[in-house]
Amino acid sequence: ITVKGKRLTEHADVIIYAGSLVNKNILNDIRNDVEVYDSAGMNLSEIVGVMRDAASRGKTVARVHTGDPSIYGAIREQYEELEKAGIEYEIIPGVSSFTAAAAVLKKEFTVPEISQTVICTRIEGRTPVPATENLESLASHKASMAIFLSAGMIESVVKKLMVHYELDTPVAVVQKATWDEEKRIAGTLNNIAGKMKDEKIDKTAMILVGDFLGDEYNASKLYDKNFSHEFRKSGCDGQ
Repeated sequence: ITVKGKRLTEHADVIIYAGSLVNKNILNDIRNDVEVYDSAGMNLSEIVGVMRDAASRGKTVARVHTGDPSIYGAIREQYEELEKAGIEYEIIPGVSSFTAAAAVLKKEFTVPEISQTVICTRIEGRTPVPATENLESLASHKASMAIFLSAGMIESVVKKLMVHYELDTPVAVVQKATWDEEKRIAGTLNNIAGKMKDEKIDKTAMILVGDFLGDEYNASKLYDKNFSHEFRKSGCDGQ
């Protein structure tokens, strides 16, 4: 959670958190009199009902989602219901699991001349994916990929990626990135499914795919002494 997010949970009167996904440690520093709701078993009407009731009592509500709410947050409909009810709200940016996964792996998605594009996507399951965004089509770009919500369908993921990626393309899987129970697996398209099965990873995991995970890379021009830019002339020795 971000510093701002933590500060708001510490001062909120009501907290609604996605208990099936959110690290429960965020509740460690809340006040004793806070009303806490786990939205894992709630529907939209129930969630909005709690927020409306709290607002009518002049209470501050912290609606806690995982990662960043703009990515697979299932939250737009909540915004709209709050607007219909005339309830003011603020969206606090978060740290997405795909950036957290890259951090714990000590990797950079946008390695110069290796990949300058990051594709965040998911495979179709009970929630459909637009036909123009099927995994096979996206894989044709051979960009860095972060695949959400798909660990339980890894065999299908691999099959679709192999249409364009080589069998030895690096793959990393991080389950619950930055949590105490975090798991990390490194492999290739050819063996990652088996490794995930061995580790019993089939949910709450981020799948990262692409050559950015490999050992070969090109240094950035940003700090190249022979590369000029607005703040530094070429040949500068850094003194």
